[in-house]
This record gives sequence, C-alpha cells and structure tokens, in this order.
Amino acid sequence: MKKGLLLILALIVFVSVIFAEDYMLPGPQMNLTAVREKEKSIQPTRTDTLIVTFSVNPLNLLLSYYDYMIGGYNDLPMSVQPDPTYGGYFLTFHGKRTATGQRRAFYSYISDNGVIENMNELTNVQNWEGYPSIGVDPLSGKPIYAWHVDADTDAEYEVQLAWDAFLFGAAGLISDPVIVVNNPSTLPAPYNTTNNEYIWPTVQIGPSPTAGMRRVYVLARNAVTHTTYPSENVKIAYADFNADMLEMGTALTWSYTSIPTLDAWNHDTVIHRRPNFAFTVGNDGRIYYVGYHTATVLSPEADLYEPDLDAFVCDNYGQGTWQRYTAVSRYNSWNPHDNYGSGTGIFTVGDVPVPDDSVFWEIYNSAHTNAVMDELHGKVHLSALWANLYRGTENGEISTYWHPTMQIVKDLVYDVNTQAFEIRELYPVAGTPTDNITWLPWDNDGDGLVDEFYTNPDDPNDPDNGYPLSSSTYPFPYWDDAVHTDAMFFHYSNTKITPPNAQGMMAAVWQDSNRARLYNELGNLDYAAFADVPEIYISCSPDYGMTWSEPVTLNKVETPELAGMKPMWVYPADQVKYVTTENGRKIGKLAVMFFDDISWGAYAIDGPVGQNDGGYVRFMELNIAFPPSVSNDDQANTPAVTMLKQNYPNPFNPETTISFTMPKNGTANLSIYNTKGQLVKTLVNGNLASGEHKLTWKGTDNNNNSVSSGLYFYKLNANGSLETRKMMLMK
Repeated sequence: MKKGLLLILALIVFVSVIFAEDYMLPGPQMNLTAVREKEKSIQPTRTDTLIVTFSVNPLNLLLSYYDYMIGGYNDLPMSVQPDPTYGGYFLTFHGKRTATGQRRAFYSYISDNGVIENMNELTNVQNWEGYPSIGVDPLSGKPIYAWHVDADTDAEYEVQLAWDAFLFGAAGLISDPVIVVNNPSTLPAPYNTTNNEYIWPTVQIGPSPTAGMRRVYVLARNAVTHTTYPSENVKIAYADFNADMLEMGTALTWSYTSIPTLDAWNHDTVIHRRPNFAFTVGNDGRIYYVGYHTATVLSPEADLYEPDLDAFVCDNYGQGTWQRYTAVSRYNSWNPHDNYGSGTGIFTVGDVPVPDDSVFWEIYNSAHTNAVMDELHGKVHLSALWANLYRGTENGEISTYWHPTMQIVKDLVYDVNTQAFEIRELYPVAGTPTDNITWLPWDNDGDGLVDEFYTNPDDPNDPDNGYPLSSSTYPFPYWDDAVHTDAMFFHYSNTKITPPNAQGMMAAVWQDSNRARLYNELGNLDYAAFADVPEIYISCSPDYGMTWSEPVTLNKVETPELAGMKPMWVYPADQVKYVTTENGRKIGKLAVMFFDDISWGAYAIDGPVGQNDGGYVRFMELNIAFPPSVSNDDQANTPAVTMLKQNYPNPFNPETTISFTMPKNGTANLSIYNTKGQLVKTLVNGNLASGEHKLTWKGTDNNNNSVSSGLYFYKLNANGSLETRKMMLMK
C-alpha cells in the first residue's frame, strides 16, 4: 500500500528563562528537513504477546479540569502497599475539581480487591499545588508524599512534604505539611545566585546508616536557569525516620546535597547542556541520578557532539562525593538504497546521498522518564526513546536531520558495579534485546537487507517503484507534532518502567498514536476508527529486563473496558504483583493510573489543544501472563529465591531462631513488628555478606523489655526485596 510521509521543517524554538507556568519548557530543537519516504504501519504481532485480562476495570477517581501530566515528571506516582496484611495501592496526582479552581495535589488508597478506600486532597489549604511524588517505606508500608506549592509570601514555589500514618490499614491520616525545599534558594560562590527555584520533586526511600532507621530523599529540579535555555540542576533533601516517628508526627531533621556538575551547567553561558535524568536509590547506600543530556554551543549556535549518557553517583547515603560516569548513546545505522536496492541511498542532503556512517540513532525526546533499581544484579534501568538521524554538508555547513516517525523504545541500563552503560532493544526488537542484531524501520529482522520495496501493481512505470518501505512508530499520546508551538514531542514524552519484583518481572509502559497520525496526517482510511485514539503500550520482561515481550495495545477501539476513553499520561505502579506460575508463564498484576481526556490534547499548557472540559483520573489493574524467558544469560535465569525462612520453633517460648539467606553482599534489615504495625525489635540493620545468617529473638523489644504473648511479624528487607512471615509467642 502506497503511503507518503512529509517530515515537517521546524524552526529553532527560543524560550525565555522566565517560567510563566510551573510545567517544564523545551530547549533548542534540532533543524528538521522534509524527507520523502514511503512507510507502512507496524503493529505488535509476535507470538509472545502478553495475555492480558482486567482484574479491576477502570475506576473513576476524579473529574479533573487539569489535563496535563497528572503525576510527577520523572517517577511513578503509584506504589504497591507492601504489607501483606493490607496490600492495595497508594496513588498521588494533581487535578482541578472545577474549570476555574485551584490545581491541588491528591492522594488515594485502593484496596487489594480494587475498592477506593480513600481519595482526597493532601492539604486543606486552597493553594496551587502540583507534580506530586510518592515513596513508600518498605518496612512499615507508610507512604510519604512531596509536591510543589507556593506556601509562603514570596513568589516562588516551595516543595512540601507530608506522610500518611496508615494506622491499622486506614489511609488518610495525613501529617501537617512541612517545607523541605524553601525557595528562592541561594547557590554560593562561585555562582552567588539567589533566585533559584527547585520544584518538580521525586521521592525515594532507602536504607539509612543509622540502625533502625530509613532515609527519605526528595530531589527537586531548578526552574530557573542562568544561561540561555533551561538547564535544571538539582537540590536533594534527605532525612532519617522510622515508623514510630511517622505515627507520632515527629519532625524530621533535613540535610541537603547538590550535584556540582549540574550547578555549573545551570550557569554556563558558553555551552548549554540540558539534563534529562531520573533519580533512584540503592540498598548499597548510594544514590543515583541517571539519564542523558543535550549540548549546544551558544555562540554561534550549533549542536555539540560529546558523550551524552550520564550517571551521577553519590555514596555514603547521599553524604559522600558525587562521581560522574559517561557513555555515548549514538550507534551507527545505514542508508537504504532505492531501485530495489541497486540505486542510491534515500537519505540525502541536497541531492547528495549521505554515506552509511553518517546515518545513526541516538537518545532523543526522553525528558520524562523514571529510573529503577535491580538490586539483585546491580543495574539501573530507564526506558527511553531513540531517534533515527543523519547528517551531511550543505552550503558549506554541517546539518543534522531526523525522522519523527522513526522513534523507538529502548531500555537504557547502567551497571552500578562496572560503571558501564548498555542499550537494550525494548520495542521493536530484532533478534533479542541484548544481541548485536539491530532493528531498523526498513530492516525489521536485522539481516542487513531492506525488507520490502514499494511496487505499484497498476503502473510498472511508477517512479516510486523500488523505493524502500519503512515501518513507522509514534510513541507519543498525540499525533500532531506541530501543537504546543512545535514542542509536542517534548511535552508529551512519557516512558515509564517498573523495577523487577522478587521474581524478576518488569513492565515498561508508554503510549503510541501512530494509527491516529496515519489517518489525520496522511489520510489513510484504513485507520479512520483511530482518528482520536491514543493507545497504551505495555511490554513486560520475565527475567530482569533481559528479554522483553511484544507489547500489548489497549485502546477504546479494540479494548472493551476502555470504550469511549482517551487515555493520556499513563503511569504503572512501582511493581508487578506476582500471583502464580502456570504453564511456564509467570502471572502478575499491574496497576495503571491514567487521565481519560474528554477532548484530546493538553489544554492546560502553552498553545492549548482541545477544550477546557477536563477528563477523569482513572485506576485499573491488569492480570498479565508474562511470556516465558528465552534468555540464555545466567542472570536472566536466576530463580526467584525466598530469602527468609520460617522461624523455629514456632510457636515458641522463650526464644526462637530466624534464618535467612543473602544471595549477594548488601544491606539487610530484619525487624519484628506487632499486629498494629509498630516496630518491636530490630535484629540487624547493616551490611551483610552473602550466605546464610541465623539470628535469635528472645521475646524482647528494643529496650530489652519482655513483650507479651501474641502474633508477631518479622520482615526482611534485602537485595531489593521485602519478605514477611508470621510467628507466635506463647507464654
């Protein structure tokens, strides 16, 4: 089928360093050129497609009149409640109850069986709040929230924090909010700037160097830039806590750190560098800010090619020195030839075909990713987009060109032990995600040959005969790249990934509107039913990200449960819940939060699209049968190990032995709780060697007082997993 493609010429977008709104602004855009191509649609077809059913149909949480990026930019605003006694999910999002009202930060708790137990604003003050983030204490199961808001008399936003005491499984016992990042903030010499405004927070929770405590981190990004374009350096607040402090409302003591390299970027007037990073913490006592940056020489303005992948790492629980590790995202491609392969390359600058070594792929349009930690293997994962580009010389100047319909999803992996980066194919995939076979739009199987050439059966003299056909993808929730002042790709980028659970199960979630684009832009009547249809794509890995499934697509045309809905701003929960294994397939549940837009497009940001008629914040839960792992890699085949064993004897009096196995060296916390969820005794909290460990509990609390008879829970938090068992003390 003959289909045309025009790549739109875009002008460089000049943006002010003054933020009129509190959403992120785009920086300089690459020059684009119109390139004539033939394309075909690509839809998931592989036999290892996921088997998906709905365990909870979409629930309406709120009719909201704020229709842009309802959660945090660079995190997952929905968390699994880890206590097996309660289960369920904590959610946070922002929204407006009326078209002219204040945008507020909300929380919700949804039970394990899909019942909305609670949903309300996080504060009772009518302020403009936004971009909330959540972290859940893995031991007590209590959520900590952060968001930004103008909470005082100056003009700048502050970052506020509150938590839910979550006593006896009752959500909504929200503490009084406190300011953890107070703006305007001052950066000392050599910068001496006093107008910095750190907002858009990300909350992460990890171990603490203090026994019996955990550490909460709040990273905030600077909305003020002291150079030509946005360059968000960060401020990180951290404090230690335990469950008792959250229940009693005890004030936390905050300390701060920043990343010196990013501070320098924010003030550099010669070279502009824009960080696109996400924040995560490990059980190894290190914190990580990982992603990529773009670089531009400011005068005369030109793209700067340098290593663009970055991992900023700080040891000693955020109190150490920041180290930077870099790599290059770019990898070479080749220029397909016309005339059934015997002609010239179709990518040209002027009339001159560019050589193969000038065609490449690199990370692009991935400002709104998140980072997750695979503790078992020491890997940080981000899902991001790679774009097809090429460069050549015209009129004596080197120019770079790209293809908006050739953007694909990759799994960017950073090894915390070797400091090496790896780029894995996520979708589409040629061969396996980790081999040397590369998927290309004109070479889907990676055999080095064009898969298909255009042929007009009715006209053998058609000049397009013999032109390579290219597969098209469009991993964004809207089809028109010209909206929002040609900044749709920046504003609508939203790829998210979950950390592996104890069984190695991961999920990557993004959106695609290629079928809507093929109809609206190219007039392809085959896709008329998809004229106003954003689609949810979900790919899953059964083996710690070594292999990825063909994605399942969910949309209002083909998915009855989504009939009449336009899902935008899609976020998965922070973990797949393991259910069972059947016929070699692991089965798990993945919760998803999204915004069901009434009129398609973001009205709330500059260059509004659609109407100010809002939409619905919705929750759903999917039951997913994962594909069997086909990886031969040892780490992929690592079985899910139960570390924590049942205590012996049980019931017991006066003492019992608790055994557990550490698969590798790392931080471990073994603590005992009563039926109210209160901490009774911490048996160990620190670094342990791999192997088996045995500890004795003599029925005493942390003050060495004897405890009463009854049921107790003991929890092990180690190697990225939380395991819980019950025991009975009988006197």
